[in-house]
Amino acid sequence: MKKWYAVIGDPIAHSLSPYMHDAWFQESSIDASYIPVHLEPSELEDGFHALKKIGVSGFNVTLPHKQAIIPFLDGLDDTARTMNAVNTVVMKDGKSYGYNTDGDGFVQSLFALPVDREQPLLVIGAGGAARGIVHALHRAGFTRLTVTNRTFRRAEELAGEVGAEVMTISQAEAELGTFHTIVQTTSVGLSDNESLPLSVEWLKPGTVVADIVYNPLVTPLLKVASDKGCKTINGVGMFVHQGAIAFEKWTGKTPNQEAMIDSITQKLGGNNVNR
Repeated sequence: MKKWYAVIGDPIAHSLSPYMHDAWFQESSIDASYIPVHLEPSELEDGFHALKKIGVSGFNVTLPHKQAIIPFLDGLDDTARTMNAVNTVVMKDGKSYGYNTDGDGFVQSLFALPVDREQPLLVIGAGGAARGIVHALHRAGFTRLTVTNRTFRRAEELAGEVGAEVMTISQAEAELGTFHTIVQTTSVGLSDNESLPLSVEWLKPGTVVADIVYNPLVTPLLKVASDKGCKTINGVGMFVHQGAIAFEKWTGKTPNQEAMIDSITQKLGGNNVNR
């Protein structure tokens, strides 16, 4: 019997997950399909039960449902529980289990460039994406983490969860040249937003600068960083690697992630800036 999977969110029409997972199913000779399902917040509970009733084998969860889905699930893995957010649901024997693959997907993407876990790393932002990434970096052995955010209290709270350092935005701007790696996790740079998350006056050549935004492929931060001689990485790798972890949980197979990064990059109309 053919299996099927889905991604739920609001909005959802823009999602590239169906393109990615359908390609991987074909590549892996798996008789399955993957569809987008638009669920508004008021429809989430009924939609979840409907998915179960009609036999979904698993699904991804995107905004704004990553936290709201939790009460309906039968179990959470440790990462999803720590994050208080779910982006992947596995169905097994009629039960639903939630996982969060976002942070680990980002860490995998970061290793496309030479990064040193013992060198200082700055995370800009303290929202849901930052939380997943900071915890994943901590688990991966990055020992010198610093968090900065416009709302300093939120940066303090996140840093305290993993024993990281914390800085105000102005402190981070002044000390930007001391960081080996800088990770931008906010929505700054999306669409037509041409602003920067902080001043990069003191950014040094050779610094690894990562932005989790993947559309546009080259955000204003990445453009400035590239012009300054930094090594840059966009959000395509994170998107693909987090999807691959979900794919493995559903099928037990590891898909071709490098080919998919190239394919998604071309689909978005550009060349991969990761170098």
